[in-house]
Amino acid sequence: MHDTLTYRTPARLLHWIMAVLVLAMIAAGLVMVREGLDRSVQNALFIFHKNVGILVLGLAVVRLLYRRRHPAPPLPAHVPDWQARAAHFSHLALYGLMIALPVAGYIRVKAGGFPIEALDALGVPALVPRSEALAELAKQVHYIAGLVLCAVVGAHILAGFHHLVVRRDGVFSRIWPPVRPHGR
Repeated sequence: MHDTLTYRTPARLLHWIMAVLVLAMIAAGLVMVREGLDRSVQNALFIFHKNVGILVLGLAVVRLLYRRRHPAPPLPAHVPDWQARAAHFSHLALYGLMIALPVAGYIRVKAGGFPIEALDALGVPALVPRSEALAELAKQVHYIAGLVLCAVVGAHILAGFHHLVVRRDGVFSRIWPPVRPHGR
């Protein structure tokens, strides 16, 4: 029987897989643009960032489709309304950013004439024209959205930590562990 206050196992797995990928993407994105970085390390980080970005986009779409079929469980009644609204808006922001960032990254890369190795290997044609102006605009959007993502992810982590360690109110256990124990 499914506990109506906790997330189902697929939602939990998608959450934690994407959490790891998004945190890795943030780290790679911050490091790969540093001056003086060894070129081979920089190239590897760019390849990782571009290709995992496409994976994150695909997983975000899967999450949205799954969420449409299996809505998030309601928060426990003890959670104040302002926190419930903040959680709702932060989740909307996370979903929006998990779509917007990879799309902007894709446009930046393809409009700039660069490869996305996984898509190129699959024979996927560029969906945008080569354009330095478009590439530059997408680069700026990607950068700003990345900063916003860092802030929203940071707030999300702090909120989870607050519920786990400070309040100890069971909100964190709705999504952890990644696989729901049997009978719950």
